[in-house]
Amino acid sequence: MTAKKNKGGRPSKFDTIDKEQLSKLAKAGWTDKQVSDFFNINESTLNAWKKENLAFSKSLKNWKAEADHEVERSLFERAKGFVTSEDKVFGSGDEQRIEEVKKQYPPDTTACIFWLKNRQPKEWRDKVDHSHNHEYNGDPAGISDAELAEVIAGAGSKDITATKSGKGKPH
Repeated sequence: MTAKKNKGGRPSKFDTIDKEQLSKLAKAGWTDKQVSDFFNINESTLNAWKKENLAFSKSLKNWKAEADHEVERSLFERAKGFVTSEDKVFGSGDEQRIEEVKKQYPPDTTACIFWLKNRQPKEWRDKVDHSHNHEYNGDPAGISDAELAEVIAGAGSKDITATKSGKGKPH
């Protein structure tokens, strides 16, 4: 019988961590740093546990995905607008009554923009790519002197003959 070789160092706290509590924290949107602080471990320890234990890592990702999905759903609802019910107190003293009222939230432009920029970045990004692939033939307008003279002549009011320098002479 061979004895397990001691790796050295402090024993792992992995088995002492309350996984149900960890699940709640991850679903509530806590970051790895916040979770580590809560359990009084280093963030590097949490990362090591994720590398060593695939099932643990997968569970943690799934719990975080639930929180992300909830936020995504809220952003979507905010972007398109929604109606919700809330209880409102009317009257005062002994004459108080609680009634359910509907409250409408209009679509939020900022939420729409954020959603579209992330979901359809090619269509909704701020940066516009400009193509500079045309060939330069020496004429800034891209047309010959003769074509330019014809365009100007067609304008009608003044007869201008274009020169190579781009300056014209009125006739």
